[in-house]
Amino acid sequence: MELKLDYFKIEYNNVAPAKGKILISEPFLQDAYFNRSVVLITSDQDGFVGFVLNKFAEFSVHETVKGFPEFNAKISIGGPVRVDTIHFIHTLGEAIPESVPLIDNLWWGGDFEHLRKLVAEGFVSENQVRFFLGYSGWDSQQLERELVENSWLVADLNAETIMNSEQNIWKQTLDGLGSKYRLWSEFPENPTLN
Repeated sequence: MELKLDYFKIEYNNVAPAKGKILISEPFLQDAYFNRSVVLITSDQDGFVGFVLNKFAEFSVHETVKGFPEFNAKISIGGPVRVDTIHFIHTLGEAIPESVPLIDNLWWGGDFEHLRKLVAEGFVSENQVRFFLGYSGWDSQQLERELVENSWLVADLNAETIMNSEQNIWKQTLDGLGSKYRLWSEFPENPTLN
């Protein structure tokens, strides 16, 4: 009897990559930036731009950006592109001019100087903003190829989970997607050490 079990093939779930969606890497993706990562897509115009949510830096934004007030909001390595730039997502909405809405209660970017001023004046709490060094980027055909190759699973997350995500968001998100993906989350990073 032949079993038709392919635990590591992504089941098409009718969720296309788009602004506000997340990409969850398959368990064997070995890229240093994307290994067991969750990426928030912030733009789907002429390709895709996003930020890795669970690769945290060990320094704060005021240590990175000259003149930024002391502020202990999370800062992550957003991806391999332009790691000399800083980006942010937030729950401040229209309080930050030029912000781009992503999903309910989550925005991307906006006027950085205005954000700096609000932080300095104490109007922003550390759980309302997340910063990223660099970003992740794909042209539309590149991401499509990676999806066909089963490198990514596309899903949704709410703003609260995105803003409060920790290193283990990859596992937690997969665990919430059913038994097949729970198997992914339990699979050892290096099976030879098991």
